[in-house]
Amino acid sequence: MDTGMDFGPWLARQLKQSKMSQADLAQEIGLTRAAVSAWITGRATPREETIAKIAEALGTDLGTIHTRTTDTLAGLPVSWYHRPGYADGGREFGNAAAFAFRADVGVLAREATQNSLDERLDPAQPVRVRYTLHELTGESLARFKEEIRWDDLLPHYEAASAQDQKVGRTIAAGLRDMYERDRLVLLRIDDYNASGLTGDDYETGRFAAVVRRQLDSHKSMSAAGGSYGLGKATLWATSRLGLVLMNSTLSEPHEGRTERRLIGRLDLPWREVGGTPWAGPAWFGRPDPDADDVNVARSWWADEGGAERLHLSRESSEPGTSFLIVGAHDVASLAEETESGDVEDSDSVHRMHHRLREALGRNFWAAMTGGATGRPLLEASVRTLRNGEEIIAETRVDPQDTQPSRTRALQAFLDGTTVERLTESGQVAMTTVPLVVPGRAGRSDGEHRAVVLVTAAEDGDDGKSNRVTTMRGNRMTVRIGWVPNLPVGTNPFQAVLLAGRAAGEDAPFADEAEAFLRAAEPPEHDKWGQTEELRMLYSPSAYRRIATLTTETNRAVRDLVALPAKKRKGGSERLRKRLAVGGRKVARPVSAAGPPTLEELDARIDDDGAWCVTGEIKVPLGGDSWRPVPVAKLEVRSGPRPVLGWSELVAVHNCEVVDGAIHIAPGARGATFRGTTDVSTHPVRAVFSGLVVELRTDKGVQA
Repeated sequence: MDTGMDFGPWLARQLKQSKMSQADLAQEIGLTRAAVSAWITGRATPREETIAKIAEALGTDLGTIHTRTTDTLAGLPVSWYHRPGYADGGREFGNAAAFAFRADVGVLAREATQNSLDERLDPAQPVRVRYTLHELTGESLARFKEEIRWDDLLPHYEAASAQDQKVGRTIAAGLRDMYERDRLVLLRIDDYNASGLTGDDYETGRFAAVVRRQLDSHKSMSAAGGSYGLGKATLWATSRLGLVLMNSTLSEPHEGRTERRLIGRLDLPWREVGGTPWAGPAWFGRPDPDADDVNVARSWWADEGGAERLHLSRESSEPGTSFLIVGAHDVASLAEETESGDVEDSDSVHRMHHRLREALGRNFWAAMTGGATGRPLLEASVRTLRNGEEIIAETRVDPQDTQPSRTRALQAFLDGTTVERLTESGQVAMTTVPLVVPGRAGRSDGEHRAVVLVTAAEDGDDGKSNRVTTMRGNRMTVRIGWVPNLPVGTNPFQAVLLAGRAAGEDAPFADEAEAFLRAAEPPEHDKWGQTEELRMLYSPSAYRRIATLTTETNRAVRDLVALPAKKRKGGSERLRKRLAVGGRKVARPVSAAGPPTLEELDARIDDDGAWCVTGEIKVPLGGDSWRPVPVAKLEVRSGPRPVLGWSELVAVHNCEVVDGAIHIAPGARGATFRGTTDVSTHPVRAVFSGLVVELRTDKGVQA
């Protein structure tokens, strides 16, 4: 017999779907119940003549039993199951988790790729992630809509889109775009060498965590990037139609099989269709014979043709999952279009292709960098199709192209070729800084040594220079911070901070630091600071250890990039010659100059609970006549931002503070100020909030 699926689990599944007991089958084929039980448990295999009788009893043919790649019952087709409205009349107008992130393909790439990294199966090999944009039009679109039972979904979409609330308006825009332009954008994310959606349809496991539940992270690695279970919501947030289909190849068999486990999930707001209320989510699958409600849909094992028609074919039997986002869009592209006046729309596959590549390179250059001690953690690529034809060839994201300086720094660390001081071009200097990790459960503190790497910046290829990129064991960029108080004449550089397991498996207290920093990350995983989890697991003041780490890192970077005394003096002398001190004054340009802008901001929370910020202002040519006013505001997700007062506002470089306004030195192209907020004006404690600092540059405050 062939082995598409083990015979015992396959037979048990067919009996469930047929509502037939083991005793019923035994009676049909003239054998004992014990014989059927032995087949199901794998203790025995039926003879060929018995297989023919089983096929007759199940109403199928010998080929189906031998291959066991499909179920026998034609009466259980794949269909949609919508969750009924709540008995108490409760209504939810969207998935709140989806609002934690923007509907942005850059955010999607960060969150989805992080999830793939967290589920890397073979630690000696990279996880391979491929993003495929696929634009469907005409007949190709019509065939796809038929496969997903579009006619069954349409009444629900129409009811949801008619509601005047945020999700309803998004759905209405998606429907309008599809019908008016006869076009639909699919975005598929495939990963290989990953665990796959293992486990039962309903019980605890990877499948249920992604398909059935919210706020269930279920990570298999202690160094995982995710910890909130929110990142998967970006899949649905990126779909204007709230629809995601999945095809998973499992690393552990379920029901005796591993390949082509399919399921679909639809996230809609509460709606009423035909007088019947529906709660929100719906699932695309086979009716579950074991469920109390016969209409409940569960995953099904598809054949190759079925997966292909749903645009979910995988290139190999290597474990991993393919997520198909139906009706993908990108609000960031829409914002760019509005600002630039470009005629391309927010669903332009060309624009989305570019943004995906850029986001992968920016966030995962380190994970895509290998060294003498091992291969990269990640390989990523992007391609774009239209009706099955490739219009932008698959391109692998190369970290040496996207982040050359930072990649060189990490490569030197992995290869063991760092130096103590920078003396030649292309070198990478390394030092370590302490992170005192607070103990848990009565354990004492431990000092972890994080690694600081510094190298010369390339000509703008890495983005803004003089920054520190921070990360931990999963090597995803957490934060890129500006280094304050650099000496005048410092050569442009890039720095990298490796903490936790990223500092090396043999780094002292690497595991403890990894857990500590993971608890210090918000759902966006874009900084280390105070979080509720950090307070609960450690102490209310534990976040101060991170502020100390930042201070020590900046100090170490300044030391590594400091010029020798002779060079520094020469550099200062050359700079003086370029400054106008006395003599004939250069006339100001008569044309109106643009206002100064806040280029960079560094912030921390002091012992009194106040925000202490250092701001770097960029001044355009002729813009030194403006008098910008720094305004501190509390960051909130919606509504107006509360304004905070300053208890102190002082000048640091190229400026002076007069009545709360920054007076910039004549001819200066940059200025620096420092401020401390007034705690009495905080509506909530700083440790529970974020901060936004704006420069008010109204014409009325121009000199």
